[in-house]
Amino acid sequence: MASLQSIKHWDDETDVLIAGYGVAGCAAAIEAHDSDSAADILIVEKMPAERAGGNGRVSGQSLLISHNAEALYRYQKAMSSTNPPPDDMLREWARQMAGLEAYIEARIAEAGNTELVKGSGWSSGEAVYEFPEFGAEDAVAYNAFVKPIPGGVWITMRTCVEKRPRIRHAFESPLVDLVQDPDTLEVFGAIVETRGVRRAIRARRGVIVAVGGYEADMDMQRNYYGLAEAWPLGTPANTGDGVRILQKAGAELWHMRNFGQSGGIWPGIKVPDYPTIFMRRHFWQTFSWIEIGADDQRFYNEGAELYYTHYKERHHGHWVDTPHWRVGPVHMLFDENVRQHNCLVTHAMGWNTVVEGYEWSDDNSVEVGKGWIVKADTIEALAQQLGRDPARVGAAVARYNEACARGADADFGRPAWSLQPLATPPFYAVRIDPAIVCTSGGAKRNILSQVLDPRGNAIARLHEAGELGSMISHLYQNGSYLTEAMISGRAAGRSAVTLPAWQAAQAA
Repeated sequence: MASLQSIKHWDDETDVLIAGYGVAGCAAAIEAHDSDSAADILIVEKMPAERAGGNGRVSGQSLLISHNAEALYRYQKAMSSTNPPPDDMLREWARQMAGLEAYIEARIAEAGNTELVKGSGWSSGEAVYEFPEFGAEDAVAYNAFVKPIPGGVWITMRTCVEKRPRIRHAFESPLVDLVQDPDTLEVFGAIVETRGVRRAIRARRGVIVAVGGYEADMDMQRNYYGLAEAWPLGTPANTGDGVRILQKAGAELWHMRNFGQSGGIWPGIKVPDYPTIFMRRHFWQTFSWIEIGADDQRFYNEGAELYYTHYKERHHGHWVDTPHWRVGPVHMLFDENVRQHNCLVTHAMGWNTVVEGYEWSDDNSVEVGKGWIVKADTIEALAQQLGRDPARVGAAVARYNEACARGADADFGRPAWSLQPLATPPFYAVRIDPAIVCTSGGAKRNILSQVLDPRGNAIARLHEAGELGSMISHLYQNGSYLTEAMISGRAAGRSAVTLPAWQAAQAA
């Protein structure tokens, strides 16, 4: 931390300083402004303006709408059984989540350029009940998304921020430290770095840290989660800055290593030209494809509708992540029918498609030409190009093709409707890498979004919101992260702006 005595002069000052211009940061800024319209609010953002928005900008845009707080409380409690959050916090979390529909509708009406639509966009129904055995149908009234796609939720929140004149922005200005009392830990401001120059910003009432998680930091993925190699689907800016800064500030950490990755470990396609990963498509027109692990064998049911459970399978009474992250390297093998009729990636979400603007070709021919997809006339020749054993790979494909002929997959129970043989040359392969939606680890916080120290006491004038330090501790219901970003951001903005301004004499 930087002590107050180390600050020779303040380069700027504000009432509430918010680090991070994602959905949570926007919600915090709107709430702080509307709670005190005379307050000055400053948002500092690590990325340039055109690349701001965090994971919320490129997510699936699903919003959980609940009308039953008690049912939502029971549902989330059941999903969190391996790492339960405080019960009083969970009850209030559920109450606020169940009351959020009117807030969302108000923001959309105010923005005037987006539209709320019932449904998840993932299914024909109005709701995705990820874990029905825990009470999903009572807890979830419906899922919603916001048009336009992609990015409707982020566009809504950003537009509402821009309509408030006392909210200022500073882009390309990452948070690098907090200004604190070394004894009491009270926060007086922050150090940000703008284009290589460090600037001290006085925060008269409070600081809100909403800078996302650590999914884009490979070392943190390895050390906290044990993933040998994984890549973010969202912003490359989520490199664990908030975790390190809040830990240095004296915060207790939680949810750094849950029983499973709450948002799931998805199949992704990483190419050398981009820092993040493409999400592989969910819905297929043809099914003549399989996946093989390091031993050249299949390892799971490729036909399961795993996108409905964030790539979690039920084993021995527990929902666990699919094996992709621990059996790699993984390759997807497919034939000409799949290549022609299925774009391999999802266009509606993910950083590479939404922000970087890469348009993967519908028939994958461009990517074959780039060498991102390997091509060969036979399965054995394909295996050789991959550095795999041709005989073992050939045997794995032959065994799968025999299952297709029988109409039954004795190995993994792949559904009969998806059993189509790899039979039409040429054949193709693409490496499948672990793709991370987000991480929920960060500083432990209370329902007011106040950051807590190891004794459970709030660190004065320090708040946290969004994915960083999320309450989600294990299983995740579709639509919960964006809505939690809203309630935690609102709580942080309201709590911070109502604090009395600190005075120099008080700080001394």
